[in-house]
Amino acid sequence: MQTIELHTQSRPSTVLCGAGALDAAGEYLAGKDAFVVTDSNVYRLYKERIAEVFPAARVCVVPAGERHKNKNTLFRILDEMLDARLRRNSFVAALGGGVIGDMAGLAAALYMRGTRLIQIPTTLLAQVDSSVGGKTAVDYRGVKNVLGAFYQPERVFCDPLFFRTLPPREIRCGLGEVIKTAVLDPATGDLLEAGKDRLRDLGFLHELACSCIRFKAKVVEADERETTGLRKCLNLGHTTGHALELLCGRRSHGEYVLIGMWLESFIAEEEGVCTPAYAAHVRSLVALAEPRIPAFPNAEEGLRFALLDKKNTESGQVSLVLPKARGEYAELSLPAERYRGYLCRLQGGNA
Repeated sequence: MQTIELHTQSRPSTVLCGAGALDAAGEYLAGKDAFVVTDSNVYRLYKERIAEVFPAARVCVVPAGERHKNKNTLFRILDEMLDARLRRNSFVAALGGGVIGDMAGLAAALYMRGTRLIQIPTTLLAQVDSSVGGKTAVDYRGVKNVLGAFYQPERVFCDPLFFRTLPPREIRCGLGEVIKTAVLDPATGDLLEAGKDRLRDLGFLHELACSCIRFKAKVVEADERETTGLRKCLNLGHTTGHALELLCGRRSHGEYVLIGMWLESFIAEEEGVCTPAYAAHVRSLVALAEPRIPAFPNAEEGLRFALLDKKNTESGQVSLVLPKARGEYAELSLPAERYRGYLCRLQGGNA
C-alpha cells in the first residue's frame, strides 16, 4: 500500500493506493457515523461488498451517468443526508467515479457548511484525477462544473480491485487523464512509454495511477485553489474537450480529453507554442488509448461552449492550456474568431 500526503492550506489529505484500500476505508469509518453515496451501477456490482465493508453506514444510491450530475441529484443527496440527521462530525463517503465524487463532495461541503469527507474512487479516471485535489461540482444550465467548491477529503482510498469490472471504454476514459499527466510529468511519461504495451495489464494501470496521483499532489500543494496558475496545467486539452463533451455528450469525459489534446496539439503547433515534432509526439501518446478522433461537428456551437469555460479571464477570449515541451505547458488566450477559425478547419476534418 502506497501512502501519498497532500499538505494543503485548507486541510491535509492522505491518499492510500493499493490492494486492500477499500477494506482500509471500512476500518477508517468503523464506529463512526457514516453516509455512503454511490450510483446505481456501482451498487449493482458491489452491493454485498458495500454491506460487508460499511455494515453500519446509510447508503444513498443515485442514478449513474453524467446527465445526472445536476442540482436535482445534488439536492436529493442533501435531502437524504438531512433525513439521516447527519452532524458536522459525520462522514460522507463518495464511492464511485468522478460524477459521484464531485456531487458527494459538494454535498459534504454544503451540509452544515461542511461535514467530513472521504473519497473511494471506483474508476481509473477518478483515481488518477477527480478524487484527488478537492474540486467538487455539478453541471448547471449546460455548463460543466460551474457550481462547485474546493473541499479537500480527509482520505482518498484507491483500490485497484475496481478495475476488474471496468469496461474497455472506462479504461480508455481513464487513460485520457493518464496521458494528459504523462505530457505534463516526465516521470509518468517515462513510465507510460516504457509500458505502452501493457495498457491492458491492471497491475500496470495501478502503477500509472499512483504516478499520476503523486504528480497531482505536488501541483495541488503548490496551488490548491488555482490562484498562482500552476494548477491550470491540469486542464491540458480540456477547453476543446469540454466543448465537444457539451456539444455531443455521447462519450466519456476522458475520451473527450484525449480528443481535446489531439486537436489542441495542432493549435499549439500552428501558434508556435511547440515544435511540429513535439506536437506529433503528443499525438502519438494520445494514440496509445486508440481514441476515435472525429471532425469537429459544429464550430459555432463549439466556440459558444468554449467561451463559457472557467479558465477564460477576458471577454471574447478563449483560454487554452497547450503542450510546450517535455514536462512543460503554456497558457494561451486566443481571440474568439481565431479559435473559431481553428474549429472550422477541424470541423472539415483538415487538422
